[in-house]
Amino acid sequence: MLRLQQIDLFGFKSFADRTRISFDGAGIVAIVGPNGCGKSNISDAISWVLGEQSAKQLRSDRMQDVIFNGTPGRKAAGMAEVRLTIVDMEASAAAAASSAEQSPTNGHSGASRLGEILVSRRLFHSGESEYLMNGRLCRLRDIQELFLGTGLGGDSYAI
Repeated sequence: MLRLQQIDLFGFKSFADRTRISFDGAGIVAIVGPNGCGKSNISDAISWVLGEQSAKQLRSDRMQDVIFNGTPGRKAAGMAEVRLTIVDMEASAAAAASSAEQSPTNGHSGASRLGEILVSRRLFHSGESEYLMNGRLCRLRDIQELFLGTGLGGDSYAI
């Protein structure tokens, strides 16, 4: 089972500054706020990093519109980047058990990073786009294959 642990946004729509949203618990998460504060931009960011190719689905006219456009008091961003940190709960539990067997005095050595998958997408003003998995360049197809069969993807009905 995969669990969303964290979202990092930079230059994506209304998120001009680096923003981190952590999901520490299990269960239901709700994001609340007044109209126009960027709540729906978070679900757009998740769809986008998972490979959404339609600007219309992201409530934009063209893909470059997802890059922070600037304000009278702030420069436009040069790129948009979204990173999802996903935890494979089964791999994480197996790694923790294995680590505990190998090191009985410290059952947590290194286990916190095992089972984590970092999926990223960047878009530059030039139109160039990059997909990354665990910090390495990859193809969109690699990201789609990772989530195949999980019900999660850019074309999912619900996020």
